[in-house]
Amino acid sequence: MNRARLLEDKGLDHEAHIDAGEILARLREAVPLVQCITNSVVVNFTANVLLAAGASPVMADVPGEAGECARFASALLVNLGTPTSEQRQAMSEAVEAARDAGAPWVLDPVGVGALTLRTTFARELLAHRPAVIRGNASEILALAGEGTGGRGVDAADDVERTRDVAVRLAGETGAVVAVSGPVDLITDGERTVRVPGGSALLTRVTGGGCSLGATVAACVAVAPAEGLPALHGAVAAHALHAAASETAAAEWGGPGGFAVAFLDALAVIEPAALSARELRVEPIGGAAAAAR
Repeated sequence: MNRARLLEDKGLDHEAHIDAGEILARLREAVPLVQCITNSVVVNFTANVLLAAGASPVMADVPGEAGECARFASALLVNLGTPTSEQRQAMSEAVEAARDAGAPWVLDPVGVGALTLRTTFARELLAHRPAVIRGNASEILALAGEGTGGRGVDAADDVERTRDVAVRLAGETGAVVAVSGPVDLITDGERTVRVPGGSALLTRVTGGGCSLGATVAACVAVAPAEGLPALHGAVAAHALHAAASETAAAEWGGPGGFAVAFLDALAVIEPAALSARELRVEPIGGAAAAAR
């Protein structure tokens, strides 16, 4: 039975709802290989998050082999947290190779706006057409030329303030733009989805946001097998992190135990639990615009 029929049997419009559970089920079946060129602070945690979710990480970030790896990886994450000259070279190689191979890649513009070198480089990378741009509100505003960034890697702007800018950025780049916050906002320029929930403890763990970019890459890699666009994969990744962080926070009140519990929760969460989360697609200019 196809996806549209399944949703119709549930009384849902398959054009207006996203089933994150089916993306998770496909991810665990396919075990996508996700190449991560990410910052040195979060390498271990990011790899463990991918393993816990059901994907396979490869942290190939050396010039001369980064492009080679991107040619056979299922998806690529480019995270600008610690953009050394060597890593920037590897990123440029990898995004070109991923584009040539038809593999999706995700740009996480960490600290953009606050620091000049990474801001310039991030805008250069946009020419290579990322499938998804994922960042906090301040990073997205700065990448679009509408802000000066946050305080280091911390957001200083409200997610809802970025809505129109995110829609514009998506239209200009062809990427899905995902803005992380208390309620995540994700758009492809034509539709918007809000993903509520999650625990604030994710902001007190190094790699909470950066690892989300890797999970986005994994989910976007498997979405086409279900006949679904990148928007669905990006939304599913955010829903997965929200659900797992809620479970972990219910067990631990501090960041140390929470980080371990978060990995455990990612590993055991069932697709049905994600399918039960209400994730509505709102056309741009539809109900969401009328409410503003």
